[in-house]
Amino acid sequence: MTLRTMFKPYQNVPLTRAVMLTILAAYKRPNDKISDMIKQGQILHLKRGLYLTGPDLDLGQPHEFLIAQHLRGPSYISLETALEFWGLIPERAHEISSVTLKNTQIYDTIVGRFSYQKSTFPYYTFGIENIEIAAGQWVLMASMEKAICDKLIFTSNLNIRSVVQMQSYLFEDLRINAQAIKNLNSALIKSWYAVSPKKNTLQFLLKTIELCS
Repeated sequence: MTLRTMFKPYQNVPLTRAVMLTILAAYKRPNDKISDMIKQGQILHLKRGLYLTGPDLDLGQPHEFLIAQHLRGPSYISLETALEFWGLIPERAHEISSVTLKNTQIYDTIVGRFSYQKSTFPYYTFGIENIEIAAGQWVLMASMEKAICDKLIFTSNLNIRSVVQMQSYLFEDLRINAQAIKNLNSALIKSWYAVSPKKNTLQFLLKTIELCS
């Protein structure tokens, strides 16, 4: 059996070291084989104990959002990445941004940069959707409402003190369309409000949604 055949069932998921050792169990020194495969480009090393199938195996790879979930979990896709996914901002995100219950972290990997912002429980749990991002590949994604709230909450040194400042940030800095703000479900945001960080900032967001309606 060729290596390509052995790894084909795993091409759409990141591979843990335990899975790698299982696949390569027939080899006398599977750890040495892993090292050789990395050198030959048959697998890619993401971080300690986590790998992807490489270009030399000529197989597919998991979506970058799914890679993000495996690099640091629990986590969900949010911030600029989710805002772009939902079509709320025009710019292309240069890294995959997520929110996690673990400490803030950045991973610079062979397939791109992945950043994580630390959140708190129970705010973390609200506004998360399960999205099929590619065939058979499901990821946790912030809803439109949660992505905007996360952006307001986790952006460093962002101190909004009025509705005018909120409108300027949303419409000029982020370039979110006013119609998109109008379509947000303010009832959802209100349901998270009691456990949300930066309550004053979210209050100005709610007022802005009301003015757009």
